[in-house]
Amino acid sequence: MRLVIFDVDGTLTDTVTIDAHCFLRAFAHVCGFAAVDPNWSHYHNATDAGIFYEVFASRMGHAPSLSETSKFRDYLVELFRAAAREAPFTAVAGAPQLLDRLHASEAYRVALATGCWRESARVKMASAGMEYDAYPSASADDAPEREAIMQLAVERAAERYGCVADAIYVGDGIWDARACRVLGIPFIGIGKAASAAKLRAEGAVEVLPDFSDSDWLLQILQSIKS
Repeated sequence: MRLVIFDVDGTLTDTVTIDAHCFLRAFAHVCGFAAVDPNWSHYHNATDAGIFYEVFASRMGHAPSLSETSKFRDYLVELFRAAAREAPFTAVAGAPQLLDRLHASEAYRVALATGCWRESARVKMASAGMEYDAYPSASADDAPEREAIMQLAVERAAERYGCVADAIYVGDGIWDARACRVLGIPFIGIGKAASAAKLRAEGAVEVLPDFSDSDWLLQILQSIKS
């Protein structure tokens, strides 16, 4: 069985814009930080934990404490819950159906490796009609570095599924592509236009606009050599 690992924001859920909006609101409300750079690719670790730590340390001159991190994280999650109540999040086209298809397959198994904090990912996926806890996963609660998150997702998938072969990662960020390159994991991008071009330049095996054509993705998965 081959392991297909998915990112969440921008890959399974169409939440990139609301994620940035809520993150900036949380910085302003909880920490009093204004003019925070919303381009996550500018940060050393483009994960919830990594971005929070970097911004907090640069503004305050020291790393955040556990209580300061928890306060920020909890407020951010409440912002996502409130946003989802106001207007449910949407899935990237075809994502729920693809997860179900892979999960039912004898050839593939699914895992999640997200730069979100775990509860944020749960809220986003549930609002978009998917279940975070249906799959082995790792998140920014486990590590600020995306490579470490991916490696832990692979380990947890092996524990749950038993024997899994090589992994393939599906994501929408250039940080996903770069982490895959470091780990030697084939990367499939999700993006359109300029975003798709950037992902190809970062070494994506292929880039899809979404998962509307699940047969296309399965053909790509089958074409990637072990």
